[in-house]
Amino acid sequence: MLEHLPHWLGAALRSVRAGADKLTITQPVLGNNYTTIEVTSPAFAQEGRIPPRFTADGEGVSPPLTWGAVPPGTLSVALVVEDADSPTPAPLVHAILWGLPADAGRIAEGAIRANAQPDGGDVGRNSYLSEGWLAPDPPTGHGDHRYAFQVFALDCAAEDIGEAPGRGAVLNAMAGHVIGAGLLVGLYSRGEPAGVVPDDGAPVVA
Repeated sequence: MLEHLPHWLGAALRSVRAGADKLTITQPVLGNNYTTIEVTSPAFAQEGRIPPRFTADGEGVSPPLTWGAVPPGTLSVALVVEDADSPTPAPLVHAILWGLPADAGRIAEGAIRANAQPDGGDVGRNSYLSEGWLAPDPPTGHGDHRYAFQVFALDCAAEDIGEAPGRGAVLNAMAGHVIGAGLLVGLYSRGEPAGVVPDDGAPVVA
């Protein structure tokens, strides 16, 4: 959808961004007394450029992810992927995985898709209200977008919060249960060289 905006409009909206302070990982209801989890991808480095294969300009499959040891007492893991720089009031949600086992440690390439259950987890709804991976498609001329891959270790088993849960349901279910969290940020822009990440004055992590 956003890829169809003309370059001039994307450039005009360059300063209109959701902001890193609205990412799920920064929400006060989750607290900040948790262990840091290292999140990586074999496809791109921290604040590195996401290959087109994983975007709307390529095959549009979800990228592979791995994460380090979760803290003792972890009973389930959740993943939320958001665009901190979408020209919207809140970050666009690109993917949700709920109820991953504590020892999952990774998500295979292409695993986040409709009707899939990667490692037994439930694939949630993205901001386009569809189940699966919403491939990055930033407006042409809008500059770099920061895609935040947020992993949460929870001290509770995954409760039933409905089929294909959305961000609100997942955030409510995680409140008071986050004992570990980690963040990997990948950059992508359309129709222009990679530039400087916008400084919106907010930390990327809580």
